[in-house]
Amino acid sequence: MKHSSQTRRQLLQMGAAVGGSLLASHTAQALETDPRKLGEPLGPYGERSPFEKAVRWRRDSKTPETGSSFTPLHDSVGSVTPSALHYERHHSGIPAIDPASHRLVIHGMVDRPLSLSMADIRRLDSVTRLLALECGGNSAGEWAGAGGADVQRSYGLVSGSEWTGVPLSRLLAEAGVRPGASWVIAEGADACRMMRSIPLAKALENSLLAYGQNGEAIRPAQGYPLRLINPGWEGNTNVKWLHSLKLTDQPYMARDETSKY
Repeated sequence: MKHSSQTRRQLLQMGAAVGGSLLASHTAQALETDPRKLGEPLGPYGERSPFEKAVRWRRDSKTPETGSSFTPLHDSVGSVTPSALHYERHHSGIPAIDPASHRLVIHGMVDRPLSLSMADIRRLDSVTRLLALECGGNSAGEWAGAGGADVQRSYGLVSGSEWTGVPLSRLLAEAGVRPGASWVIAEGADACRMMRSIPLAKALENSLLAYGQNGEAIRPAQGYPLRLINPGWEGNTNVKWLHSLKLTDQPYMARDETSKY
């Protein structure tokens, strides 16, 4: 028994020694740098590690201005999607809009039509909400009985972001909604003037005029400088590059509302 105990003790000591040498070796390999050599200098805008390779997959289209790209869900960490990896869906490309000249017009069945600059909107009290956005076409392949090649291509048209902006109800109160108005026609400033009919009840409940996403200005692909956010409603109602809100007594049944959505 004494001999057996000594043998076990010797094996444990040998294992500890080997483990220590392996740990030291792995630590040296992990550093992979001369401790006397300085790292990269500070930059004006933070970049991710070159060892991180997550990218969006794009669905091929005959026209590059029209199409969609999918969030790499399999590489996601947490509930917030990096702005650069948020899914996209475009119908006529991404417009380049100068926020200094962009305006939001609120008109139609209102007492006081408004024309607001981005500076006007950003001066108002803001709110921030963590929300998920999902395209109406997410998992569309399954409708035909076939999924995508992986989770990204099957379900990647959904992303989570922290959105910051002004409640739409705040500006509608300022404009003064007339009796009989029951719909808001939201129009974007992209080339196809993408348009959606939003029930006034929804607009007054929790719709947001967002100019911030994940702590910075909304990215151009996400509607810079202003986007309508309708929490809980499919992505196509969250009109990007928002420039017009018209109060009416009926939905418009616009082109894309009848032909696609």
